[in-house]
Parts: sequence; C-alpha cells; structure tokens
Amino acid sequence: MTGLTPTTRELCLVVILLAFLVFFLSGPNSPTSSVNLSPEAIVNSKDLSLSSADDASAQIPYQYGNNRLIGFPETTIVAHVPGWTIFDKLYIYNGTAYIVTDHSESIPDRNKMISTGKPIHNGPEEVASRLPTDREMRIIGTKEAETLFGANSASRIDGVSWWVNDPSQFIMHYYHWSAEIFFGLWRAYSSLDPTIPANGSTHLPPPRRMMFSHLDAAHWRDYASMNEWVTRAAFPSISFEFSQDWHERAAMGRPWVLERVLLADRSAAMKSYNYLRTQRTASVPFALPGSPHWWATIRHSVVLFSGFRPEMQEKDKYVITYISRQEWGRRMLIQRDHERLVEELYKLRDTYGYEVNVVSTEKLSRVEQLQLAGRTTIMMGVHGNGLTSLVWMQPTRRSTVMEFFFPGGFAHDYEWTTRALGMVHFGFWGDRSFTRPDVPQVAYPPGFQGNEIPIDGMLVARLCHERLTLAEETDD
Repeated sequence: MTGLTPTTRELCLVVILLAFLVFFLSGPNSPTSSVNLSPEAIVNSKDLSLSSADDASAQIPYQYGNNRLIGFPETTIVAHVPGWTIFDKLYIYNGTAYIVTDHSESIPDRNKMISTGKPIHNGPEEVASRLPTDREMRIIGTKEAETLFGANSASRIDGVSWWVNDPSQFIMHYYHWSAEIFFGLWRAYSSLDPTIPANGSTHLPPPRRMMFSHLDAAHWRDYASMNEWVTRAAFPSISFEFSQDWHERAAMGRPWVLERVLLADRSAAMKSYNYLRTQRTASVPFALPGSPHWWATIRHSVVLFSGFRPEMQEKDKYVITYISRQEWGRRMLIQRDHERLVEELYKLRDTYGYEVNVVSTEKLSRVEQLQLAGRTTIMMGVHGNGLTSLVWMQPTRRSTVMEFFFPGGFAHDYEWTTRALGMVHFGFWGDRSFTRPDVPQVAYPPGFQGNEIPIDGMLVARLCHERLTLAEETDD
C-alpha cells in the first residue's frame, strides 16, 4: 500500500505555489488593493463617503493633501443678528478673521459681530477696550485677498464650526453656558431649519468643533461639571479647540477658511435691542426665524443621554420639584418659611397624589438631575443656578417655574429663559406673586444675596394646584 507521506518534490511544489499566491495577492494588481479603487467606488461606499446637508463638496472623495481652495471665494453671511453671525467661508490668517467680499456695503458693522474678547466690566473705558480693531477682523476685497494671502491658498476647515469669542468670565458657569451661550448658539444655528418638529428631528448637520479663542482647556468647565456633560450629550462627536490651538494656527502663517462657522460674541450681542430689554444675550437670536420646537433637538438628546425615556413617565402624573438652597450658605429662605413650604407641598402630595420632590442639587448626580428635570411639571426655588435645570423640562400648558426673590429684587435670568421655552414663570416676593406682563424692574437690593428670603408656602401650594388643574386642557 502506497504511503501518505509527501515526497520532497511535492513539498517544494506546494511552497512555490504558496509563495506565488502571496506575491499575487499583495501586489499592485491585487483586486483588494485600494490604489485601484475608482472615485465612484469611494463615493458609493457608505463607510468611506461623507455627506452633509449644507456642503455639496463633501460628496467629493477626499484627496489627502488636496484640501486647498482654488483662489479665494467670497465670504457669505448666512444669518446675522448682533453677536450671532453665521458665515460661509470666513478666513482666518495670523489670528485675524477676514471677510473677503467685493460687496462690503452689505456687511454689518464689525463691532456687531466681534470684539476683542476682553472680560466685561462696566464703564466707558472698559466698553471702548472691547471694540474690535483690525487685529480681530478685517473686511477685504478679492484682489486684496490675493495680494495679502499671496500664493498661500487657504486650507479648508470643513463642516460646521461654532466659535465662541468670549473670555472664561461667563463660560465657567452652568447657567451662563447651558441656558445662555449654548442656548443661544443652538437658537441661532437652528434658524437655518425653521421647520423642526416637536420630536426635535432636523436636517442640520451637527457642529464638528467648538472653538474658544480666549480660554484654555482648563477654564471652560463649571464647578458642577455640567458644561461638558451637556455639550457632549448633545453632540457626541464634537471636538474642542482652545486658545493654544488658536495661537498655533496663527503661528503657522497660513490662511485657513472655515467652510461654515457660527461666531458668538457676548460684547457684540450687548448692542442689540433684545439684550437691552432682557439682559440676556441669548434673547438676541430670537429675532431670526425659528421653529417653536427649536430647543427640542437639544433637550431630547441630553435627557435621553441621561437615561430618561418619556415612556418612563406615568401618564397624567404631575411632578413638583422644589430645589432647595438651605444647605448652600447663600441666598436661602428663612428657615421656618422653608419648612412651611415643604409642609404645604407634602399636603398637595397627600391630598391630590402629585409627586413632590424636595432636593438639593449638589447631592444629586448629573444623571439624577437631568432625569428629574425631564419629569418635572413645576420647578421652584430661590433665584440660583439650580433653576438652570428648567431647560430640560418638557414644555406643556402646565409647565411652570416658580422663582423666589428677596422682596424688591428681580433678575431676568430664569424668567426670560422660561418664557423662551414656552412655559409660564411666576416670581414671588414673600406673600406676593407676579408674572408677565406685570414683572418688576431688574434690581439687586440689600438682602438679595442673603439668607433671610421670605416665602408664603400656602400661596405657592395654591398656585401649584391652580396650574395643575387647568380645565380639562390637553398637554401638547
């Protein structure tokens, strides 16, 4: 019987055959080699192609090293109100923003678009120090651009960028970031899609990067770590650039062009009529078109990210949340008034079955704060950062924010934000309540920041019940 052991000749033939196959499959004619892929194959590949609703050029296959513009196309202003401007093709060269256009008469004053980015303090000298110069922004024609930029055609920074030209002064605060700057950024950007439905869906591509030209990476987060949570929950793929990155780009001595950028500048926004009425820079973009559901995109993303689902909420279950500051050490209720308020709220729970939560936000995790806000129908508390969570409430006809002030004191922060979301706001001075249009002037009297703020618990409870028993109205 013939043995099964291969001969030396057979082994040599197998080795030669294997070597030939390896050479063939790894060579330039290999059917799996990427160098032979046609442009059509790359475009049609869902894994390799990039698509953007506002950038037709993104459909073109990306060629490494060929990300330069040919010539210097003109800058277009897509949308603008003071302090909030959306540009297509805004040039950045040596740290200066350049608007390239042969129609400069159509460009707004630059002091309504940008500032020096210095901290905001009162006084004419301080105001003057924030006015932009040629160092911050220049408006030039196409011929001047060719002369200035020379042979250095601009490198494209593609996608949508959000550029915040503010110092850390307000950014490092949960309210001023989430309910003002970020709030305003989305309101301005969402003006490009005024048909956003109640579920928040939109054709707008998310911003790819957030750019801070005046603060470093250590100075944009708030003490509660909510800023990064909210921003990354809303846009999981967003990247960040800070002042060091800005200076590095400038030091390279080459022009860059932002394909689409939303520039936000607090000092510039303060020149608008809406700001003068509300003292809120985020009120300014409301002069632009917008859907009544404009914030739903962000709210849904952040609340869902926290783990809350609408179906988790018991139907027709109304939730009252009192955000207490009694352990905060500043701006607190008179202790006996706090205790009476809690007592009256629990009476509502026991009598009508409302869910009542008395919480100190510093004792809750970020997830717990967001989930609770997503379920809350009425939120209340002393004027303070904890009320920022109102932006995560679901607006309905019963949704209400109740804010307690020291008598004679008032600020628009949470009153304006509540109304901007289509909800009802009530302010309280002890045993007196007020709402739009009968609200007082902004004031910060002695005692505003103190720990002897009065409140009538019975009045608050009665108003809660009135708001929750609207005559057979259907929430929408």
